[in-house]
Amino acid sequence: MTEQNQHLPDADSYDPTASSLAGHVDPAVMAELLSIRSSIDNIDATLVFLLAERFKATQKVGFLKAAHKLPAGDPGRETAQIARLRRLAAEAHLDPAFAEKFLNFIIGEVIRHHEAIAEDHEAAAHRGTAAADPGVSAEA
Repeated sequence: MTEQNQHLPDADSYDPTASSLAGHVDPAVMAELLSIRSSIDNIDATLVFLLAERFKATQKVGFLKAAHKLPAGDPGRETAQIARLRRLAAEAHLDPAFAEKFLNFIIGEVIRHHEAIAEDHEAAAHRGTAAADPGVSAEA
């Protein structure tokens, strides 16, 4: 992220036409640029919602692992996923190395979340209460 993007405005003030190029390029070029950027904005929004869904699923995995005292990471699964996504990336004409870096970042976050869930579960067990799994009631 660039320095100028560190203090982002809230979503309500987002201006899809904001550009430091306005007034410096041909209006027809600017219109085409803004049209393409609109598509990018839609894709970015979709990515955010997809990532949110992915993390909801991995949170469930984290609670299951914590409940059964399983390790946060699964190197065999991670290796298989990386190989799979590298293949998919190549088929989609996306740089497989980029796809691997992206997946490794996500895996690192998932493991960090799983470790936190396990710590919370262990602390709750020591207190004699159920872990704070929002998907499981205390009676379960």
